[in-house]
Amino acid sequence: MRHSNGIRRAALATTAVTAVAAAVTGILPGTAMAASTSTPPPACRASAIQVSAWQAAHPPVGTGTGAAVVKFTNVSGRTCVLKGHPTVAGAGNGSPSHNTPLKVTPTGRATTVTVRPHGKAWVKLTFVQVQGEGDGYCESGKTPKAYPTMVIGLPHSGKHQVALNDGWWAYCDNKVTVTPVSAVKPS
Repeated sequence: MRHSNGIRRAALATTAVTAVAAAVTGILPGTAMAASTSTPPPACRASAIQVSAWQAAHPPVGTGTGAAVVKFTNVSGRTCVLKGHPTVAGAGNGSPSHNTPLKVTPTGRATTVTVRPHGKAWVKLTFVQVQGEGDGYCESGKTPKAYPTMVIGLPHSGKHQVALNDGWWAYCDNKVTVTPVSAVKPS
């Protein structure tokens, strides 16, 4: 008898655990859970994104661009996603096809940012700063560069030519440090 009481208690405990699991998950014992039919939003197309840029509030010391914030606005009627670190190139003669790629140093871990219609995402670009007044100089001895526009590329979302809203892009050494796309506006 003692053995059968233990079996009965174990069966009751199993039944109780199954009932609690069914109540929590909404799945009845013996039924399969339906697979989710929703698919994640696609990557934002280049045509879905409007890009603008301005000098960052907290740049390194110097007289060049130093740091810039780039904003990506979803101008389409559909939710899409942006992810990754941007590529950056100076647009020679104002043309994206005549550009000079910069050596990009990525910082931070890239995550997927969902951008609803009229939603925004950002990256921050930090350049090797031009020093001095007037024409300026590079501490490395190289000649400073200045471009009216930059070509900012995002993985699976195209390349975008953008001007600063407050001047030219000026930097040294053809290097830039970039953050990944973020839902949080950098300073």
